[in-house]
Amino acid sequence: MKIRNSALAGIALAATAALGLTACGGSTTPAATGSSAADGKAAGEITVYNAQHESLTKEWVDAFTAETGVKVTLRNGEDPEMAQQIIQEGQASPADVFLTENSPAMAQVENAGLFADVDKATTEQVPAEFRPSTNKWTGIAARSTVLVYDKTKLTEDKLPKSMLDLAKPEWKGKWAASPSGADFQAIVAALLELKGEAAAEEWLKAMKENAKDYKGNSTAMKAVNAGEVETALIYHYYYFGDQAKTGENSKNVGQYYFKNQDPGAFLSVSGGGVLKSSKNAAAAQAFLKFITGKKGQEVLQQGTSFEYAIASDIPANDKLVPVKELQAPKVDPAKLNSEKVTELMNTAGLL
Repeated sequence: MKIRNSALAGIALAATAALGLTACGGSTTPAATGSSAADGKAAGEITVYNAQHESLTKEWVDAFTAETGVKVTLRNGEDPEMAQQIIQEGQASPADVFLTENSPAMAQVENAGLFADVDKATTEQVPAEFRPSTNKWTGIAARSTVLVYDKTKLTEDKLPKSMLDLAKPEWKGKWAASPSGADFQAIVAALLELKGEAAAEEWLKAMKENAKDYKGNSTAMKAVNAGEVETALIYHYYYFGDQAKTGENSKNVGQYYFKNQDPGAFLSVSGGGVLKSSKNAAAAQAFLKFITGKKGQEVLQQGTSFEYAIASDIPANDKLVPVKELQAPKVDPAKLNSEKVTELMNTAGLL
């Protein structure tokens, strides 16, 4: 499993020109038209702007193509930069489908009015808590916020009861995060939505004083494992991904789930949407239906991404804490405000 640290939204525009020239498989032209939304048949080609893990999306693509014959061109990047590219391209975008790791990038594209409605057959496969209230896109997977900790120094009873407690003076220098990444910024977006701007601003200012800054969640977890810092606020799958390999970067690491609808129990929804400008809407909708369907969700359940399956009644990988036991707070993914988060984090001196 390839785990990436998402780039800053503020530098995304600088990467747009280069990204637009790069396509997996060497194609730089829009996907060919193979069918229309009216005929309801998936054929031809589509282009997917992919900000999900490349290995996970490739598994989806290979299975979809084997079943339908539709050729899929992938253009890989990060949540913020790809959202900005789609917004810049507007109706001229060659993208048919946009996939993300976190939902704030989906909300950006939705707010720009660039998504088509998701087919009802697809939304019916995904429980309401894993898709936006607007139904302009849908959840395709999820990841849980977690506090990883050094088991050689701490026991669970010594850990904070809430993510908000990390702002207290006693946690100064004892926790880490990757504030420049889209993963962490999604957690802050949930905090903003759940507790309001004043509380988010106060917590971020305390974070500037208390937390150690690492570039990437994997790096933060490695620092905990090596004894550099006692805890780190990341997503759950970094631990499971390392454990599935050698475990060398997580052997001293434990995972602590805040639960109790705490902001630190936030379950971030990965999104998928079809662009209004798609030249092959039928195939684009079929792809979204496939990855939220039984076969697509089984890729999550049985594969090595260790993200949560959330649709078509497919349970999560049995190594993971069941979704119901996470006791995650209810957050409408359509309301996660990445622009305000960037503003608040800049003000706090974290970006």
